[in-house]
Amino acid sequence: MKFNPIYTVGCGAWIGGTMTVPGVSGGSTAMILGIYDRLISSVNGVLKKDKRRESLIFLAFFMLGAGAGLVLFAKLISMALEHFPLPTGYFFLGTVIGGAPMIIRSANVKRFSPSVILYPLAGLIVALSIALIPEGLLELRDETIGDLLMSILIQLVGGVFIAIAIVLPGISFSQVLLVLGLHGPIMNALGNLDILALIGFLPLAVGTLVGVFLVTGVIEKAFSMHPTATYLVISGFILGSLPELLLEAGFPTGWNIPLCFFMAAAGFLAVFFISQREKMQ
Repeated sequence: MKFNPIYTVGCGAWIGGTMTVPGVSGGSTAMILGIYDRLISSVNGVLKKDKRRESLIFLAFFMLGAGAGLVLFAKLISMALEHFPLPTGYFFLGTVIGGAPMIIRSANVKRFSPSVILYPLAGLIVALSIALIPEGLLELRDETIGDLLMSILIQLVGGVFIAIAIVLPGISFSQVLLVLGLHGPIMNALGNLDILALIGFLPLAVGTLVGVFLVTGVIEKAFSMHPTATYLVISGFILGSLPELLLEAGFPTGWNIPLCFFMAAAGFLAVFFISQREKMQ
């Protein structure tokens, strides 16, 4: 694929924007736009001397667009959650469910076996375990030097987990932030350009950056060698995240019931049709 700076920035902006929406996978969006393979090879290429310059130029243009899209969409989503929390929450819930058919289809299960149950169960357990993380665990504390160092370590590890969501198609970056309880604080900080708040998440950002390089090669091999198992685990993760997202959205009453149903259906159809387009690529 020939390098096109304008197209690369545009793709980055669109992917960065969709990553703020829980349930929409940045990796899947990259596949739809036809640049996923280029992104993976460029990340790996940074560590290779003969491909470093070309890879860095591509990633620089992509990140320029992604940063712009992330900031612009973060403001809009923060406003929607503030003024219309229930309809917005159910739209997010619909987007998560809408991505499920793509994950199941991608698993390409030929016949039933115990692994068809065990792999999604493993993903389900992981997702539910993440939901049990105590509130505020990934926030920096500075009561003592020991607390601060432990919080930094936890954020570094959390960043590696977030890196998996960034690299892996089918897992939403924002969905993972929701499960970890970080979506609201980070989106508000980005939307308001709150530099001090963003500095508090610097260890998380460092962990994510390092994690992207570590995870990219592993994920590439996993899809190449064990695609069915990989997608089945992802399907379990998505299933396990739904209860947390439902509790986050809340339960509607009165006139909010049909409105939330409509928004959930809209979110489902939006992601479902995006995944259908990906299927045709």
